Amino acid sequence: MRLVLLGPPGAGKGTQAKVLAEKYHLLHLSTGDLLREAVKNKTATGSEAKKYMDRGELVPDEIVAKMITDRLAAADKKQGFMLDGFPRTQGQAEILERALAGLGMPLDIVVNLETSEAVILQRLTGRRICRSCGRIYHLKNMPSKKSGICDDCSGELYQRDDDKEATIRRRLEVYESQTKELIDFYQAKSLLQNASGDLEVKVLFAELSALFKRLNLA
Repeated sequence: MRLVLLGPPGAGKGTQAKVLAEKYHLLHLSTGDLLREAVKNKTATGSEAKKYMDRGELVPDEIVAKMITDRLAAADKKQGFMLDGFPRTQGQAEILERALAGLGMPLDIVVNLETSEAVILQRLTGRRICRSCGRIYHLKNMPSKKSGICDDCSGELYQRDDDKEATIRRRLEVYESQTKELIDFYQAKSLLQNASGDLEVKVLFAELSALFKRLNLA
């Protein structure tokens, strides 16, 4: 199975990607991880990407797509893969489509996690980070034993600027503006399947597993 996982910030893509990768033995490709790995290993593509990163600029789509295809070209062709974090726009999707066609590894499905703003805000605004050790908590889902204090090191818990409501709303606006054409693009190719990102992890996983079975992908 070869899939792309889409969804706004707070949709739970990272958590769902982990359980899907384990269940279906998928190669999980996160663009952030790929960039860091390529730069660390000083590959040709990584060195090229680092030039942009050092200038504080976005790495061009072609370079990111090259990293993905290089990684897939070196992988077991029989193993499925899951892309998380790319593509984000129609232009990126078109570049990816050409690259995957060159490898003979076209996508089977694109899963879009539709998530309500209320759920996203509840998930992200409730997140707290320990200033000392970096452990992550959540006011509702994973609170510390003592309010505002880390269980591990007694450090102060704080809310990142990225997790404040005004910032989250701006991120959602950017996401919506970027991905509308992307959703339409995959819908037109009959690859898109919507699922509710509002669901708990285990419930959503069960629904996706049933979907894959129904489509004869697993």
